[in-house]
Amino acid sequence: MAKTNPGRFFEDYKVGEVIAHAVPRTVAEGERALYHALYPARHALYSSDMFAQDCGLESSPLDDMAAFHVVFGKTVPDISLNAVANLGYAEGRFLRPVWPGDTLRSVSEVIGLKQNSNGKTGVVWVRTTGLNQQDEPVMGYVRWVMVRKNDLDAPAPETVVPDLKSALDVTDLSIPEGLDFTGYDFVQAGEAHRWGDYGVGEVIDHVDGVTLEEAEHMLATRLWQNTAKVHFDATFRPDGQRLIYGGHIISLARALSFNGLANAQMIAGLNSGAHANPAFSGLTVKAWSEVLDKAETDAPGVGAIRLRLVAVKAGAEPGKLRGEDGKYLPDVLLDLDYWALMPI
Repeated sequence: MAKTNPGRFFEDYKVGEVIAHAVPRTVAEGERALYHALYPARHALYSSDMFAQDCGLESSPLDDMAAFHVVFGKTVPDISLNAVANLGYAEGRFLRPVWPGDTLRSVSEVIGLKQNSNGKTGVVWVRTTGLNQQDEPVMGYVRWVMVRKNDLDAPAPETVVPDLKSALDVTDLSIPEGLDFTGYDFVQAGEAHRWGDYGVGEVIDHVDGVTLEEAEHMLATRLWQNTAKVHFDATFRPDGQRLIYGGHIISLARALSFNGLANAQMIAGLNSGAHANPAFSGLTVKAWSEVLDKAETDAPGVGAIRLRLVAVKAGAEPGKLRGEDGKYLPDVLLDLDYWALMPI
């Protein structure tokens, strides 16, 4: 009897199935240090206990995307070990801060299936919840993945495509308890630009770039215990290249966005996301953002700003996303629509 895990294939999923993922992970200051070493991450709320306390929190939480990667990584052996590509995200909500010392685990429900016309692959939609040691949900999101079939003769399942929100409303967002930006220190944060300084439709070129290194993306992917074969095994792709984990590009772009959006401190929601084109080592990544919407919140001094964050190859023109055919331009790596919390 085989004792190893070959991973699930498309025909192994059933709509309504609930999957409890192994292995729980206790996060600590080490995750923060490695996250800040791997990316130029320097948002003040995640860098300083004193800054976070001045904003009404008990201490500095773990970076939102670091927590996301931990929760995501738990799901990979059951959802995307045999994936061709991670296609997109929706309805992502950050429900509670994750603190050093918290233990995170993940649970997913299969909410959609659709076999592709080639009969060799299909798309699986899952809704994943990350929980802490007190079984409190800290985040939830939907993602969909293209997965290989193992038995090409397996019958196609009934097609179920979930009806997902195109964007979260500000009332869907969870504001951390106690968050208060009325005494916000813009000097310590690094920029003077507040919520009222940004206009809907504004495009911000974040200027800086980072060249992807093989060792860094593999270290990051191992850190999040993401076991997807395409990120490690150079024989798994016909071109012999290791595919950069999409979350690595998300965190890199988010860190680059500090230059121009230093005060977009906390990610509160992921409206949608797409990994538009693959990324490989040696590529230089840059980023730009577009302001899509703004809203006030009930928290003192806290505004919500909806941003499109786009990661691109060096040389791409900021603000250019799609061609005349409506498809993503070949230089676009990531298109991420999210809500952030910012001082008014």
